[in-house]
Amino acid sequence: MVRDGIYYALGMVCVAAFLWWLTRVPAYSALPLALALFFLWFFRDPRRAIPTEPGLIVSPADGKVTDVSPVQMEGRPCTRVSIFLNVFDVHVNRSPIAGVIKDVVYKRGQFANAMDAVSAELNEQNVVTVEGEGYTLVFKQIAGLIARRIVFTRKIGDRVARGERVGLIKFGSRTDVIFPAAAQMNIKVGDRVKGGSSILATLKSLPAAQTGAAREQQPAGVTQ
Repeated sequence: MVRDGIYYALGMVCVAAFLWWLTRVPAYSALPLALALFFLWFFRDPRRAIPTEPGLIVSPADGKVTDVSPVQMEGRPCTRVSIFLNVFDVHVNRSPIAGVIKDVVYKRGQFANAMDAVSAELNEQNVVTVEGEGYTLVFKQIAGLIARRIVFTRKIGDRVARGERVGLIKFGSRTDVIFPAAAQMNIKVGDRVKGGSSILATLKSLPAAQTGAAREQQPAGVTQ
């Protein structure tokens, strides 16, 4: 479990105890106790079997695949996969590939519906660039209508393993993953995926012209 869940739950237990002391009416304590149980469940962090085969790109989050689209990253053809997380999904985020964190850009913005395509550019988000396995990959932690807190626990220069925990988005959100178009897709719109264990795509090699591509410097480098 993510320790945030313990803090939220303890807060609700304290509220329930205070209401009981104040009123001696059990019904008044029921709601905060129910919320405490919800927080313990929401911040669950189940273990995942991380695939070890070379060239795999795994999902950074649990949720439903809502979009698979062609985009451009620094003039190179790429594919963007969008994953929507509702409040019932595990919200721990994981690194899609093994590599080095080359850039982290926090972009303030709106809190529109994360199901809307424009949320990929307009919503508050954290844009992370990872270099590894011979190519550059970008993934975004995007806030939604309810999500107001994005947590990223790594910094530029850190080395991450495929499927390693790197943060979370609280209470409903979206994650985007952008990788070279040469990757062979393993999922489609409508599929449900699990962070760290579901394979989004396979990219065993790149054309020579794309090998060692420079990392994305700003979120604006990704365009439709």
